[in-house]
Formats: sequence, structure tokens, C-alpha cells
Amino acid sequence: MESDMRKFEIFVVTAPGLEKPLAAEIAEAGFKKPKMMPGGVRFRGNWQDVWRANLTLRGAARVLARVDNFQCLHLKQLERQISEMPWSQYLRSDVPVKVEVATQKSKIYHAGAARERIEKGLVTALGMPLSAEAEVVLKVRIDNNMVTLSLDTSGESLHKRGHKAAVAKAPMRENMAAMFLRQMGFDGSQTVYDPMCGSGTFVIEAAEIAVGLLPGRSRRFAFEQLATFDAETFAALKVADTQTAGARFFGSDKGGGAIRMATENADRAGVSELCGFEQKSAGEITPPDGPLGIVIVNPPYGARIGDKKGLFALHASFGKVLSERFSGWQLGIITTDAGLAKATGLPLETPFATVAHGGLKVRLYTCEVP
Repeated sequence: MESDMRKFEIFVVTAPGLEKPLAAEIAEAGFKKPKMMPGGVRFRGNWQDVWRANLTLRGAARVLARVDNFQCLHLKQLERQISEMPWSQYLRSDVPVKVEVATQKSKIYHAGAARERIEKGLVTALGMPLSAEAEVVLKVRIDNNMVTLSLDTSGESLHKRGHKAAVAKAPMRENMAAMFLRQMGFDGSQTVYDPMCGSGTFVIEAAEIAVGLLPGRSRRFAFEQLATFDAETFAALKVADTQTAGARFFGSDKGGGAIRMATENADRAGVSELCGFEQKSAGEITPPDGPLGIVIVNPPYGARIGDKKGLFALHASFGKVLSERFSGWQLGIITTDAGLAKATGLPLETPFATVAHGGLKVRLYTCEVP
């Protein structure tokens, strides 16, 4: 269809602070002229680009298709504008829709009232059911009297790859792990070792990157419920060129449950042959066989003040073990606290932005272990 090739703005959401590596990934994937914005990256494309972005971008949290924007000063005008839009191009009358509204610095200041009018306009235009549980979400932002309409084409957050059943207590999200690996210069050819691996996110993500598995291969997307969807074309996009990995990927953790989870998750992801997991404490770690590579770790942060004393001791002993046994390896530590990074005694630096993660601000600190 000709409408499938019409270009519009696509906004790829990521954790604030990871816009730069995401923009690099988007450019590398062949999407044209990505531009960083707070909380994500935008570029222009068509519906096939929307599908490919959801399927292939490892740093994405969700993909929004901007379907329209217009100025609006009152609720009656908003309802009329919505009812006159060609919604049948995008939405199906048999698929429920959820409407979410955020408004600021605008004549229309009540988000709940705006949502009601938008819902009435949609029903007038297409008659589809409305549901708070709908997979298809119309996100409406009213800012300085400008209304921006975006369809959330992802559904569940894209960090949910669809093959991880087991998660650790304080998990690193897959899309964040992928961007931290990118910031470490990982290109699929280096050995990666996570000595506090939890459910195995860094290790599994590295293995998938190495063999070229698509991050969205195992899951559903909200765009499959839109009128713009073409199952045959999408099926062709899902055919990936996989390759043989030249490296292997390792994780260890003091908890037996974590090792069990990580092993099962790697198996479900189809990368268990590339991954090795062992139960051992941070003090017992030794370099895996093979060439020097990357140690990347997301140690506990200690959200409560009382936790900190033990964490400084943990980081100090961890730094000592690394300097004794991992000389020449590239190290990446994600933490909320520069003091904890410093406690390792290693020459850690951070050229990277802070990243919003679970209500905290974390940052990647890196160095070559002396």
C-alpha cells in the first residue's frame, strides 16, 4: 500500500542518559538522520521502519509512531479534531484502544477531561471498543496548546525480549545492558564476564549480539493489532543473518538460584552453548580461558544508608581481586555512587551520562585493569 511508504516521525524511547548510544545504534541500523531528544531518539520513516525498529533495536524501550499534531485550545475543538481524523488508516474497529493523556502549560489542563473527549471522538470516527487493558495505546501529549498524537507500537516494554522467565531481585534491564555493552566498545568479538551475573542479562545479551540474534524475535508487538500491519512483510523482516560467535560469555554469582535462573534464561534465548555460568563469590573469581576481554558488573548499590559500609568493603575486595587476577581486562562497573567506584582502588573514569534506572541515577565507570 502507498500509505505504508509515507514517512512520519518515529520516536524511540530509552532510559534518560542512554540517548547517545541509542542514536549510534539507530544510525548503524540504517535508519536515516537520527536526532537525540530528552528520553529518546527521533527519525523519519514508514511503517516497515516501525516494525524493524521494534524488532532489531537493542537499546529501545518502546517505539512511538507520531500520527498527527495540531494546535487546540478547548475540549470541544479537541473532540471534533479527533473525530475527523482518518483513524481507519491506523486503527481497526475490532481492536480495543487505550487512551493516555499528559498535559502541561495549556488551555486544556485537565488530562481526564481531555481523555474522555478523545475517546468520544475515536468512537464517533471508528466505533472501536475502549479498554484500560488494551494492547494498542494512543498516547496524547498536550504541551503549550499543541496536541501530539502517538501510537505506542511496542506494547510491553521492549526490554522484555520474550525468552526470560526468571529474573533476579534487582535486574538490569536488557536494553540498558545492551547500551552499557556498547559504551564498553563491545562488538561481539570480545569475551565478556559478569562476576555478579544475577539472572544473566549481560552475558545473554552479549551472546545474542555476537551471533546476530534479533532482540524481538520471541515476542509480540502492539503494531500487529494495527490496520497498517502486513504479516507477510513482517515475517520477511524477522529472517536474520546469524553468524558463528568467535567468543564465549561467562557469568558467576554467589547464589545458586541466580546461576540456575541464568542457565535457564540462556537456554530459552538459544545461546546456552556460548554461555558458561558458575556459582562462586566475587572473591573466588578467576579469568575464564581464552583472550582478555571485558568484565562488566552491576553490583549492589545499597539504597539504604546502613547498607553502604559493607558495600565499600565489597568494592574494595572486588577491586583487589581484579587487580591481582584480571590485569589487562577492560572493566565496566555500574553504580549510583562515585565513592563506591573509587573504593575499588582502580583508576575508574566515567565519560558517560548518568542513567535513570528504577528511581535511581546510575553511571558506567570504566578502565583497563592495571
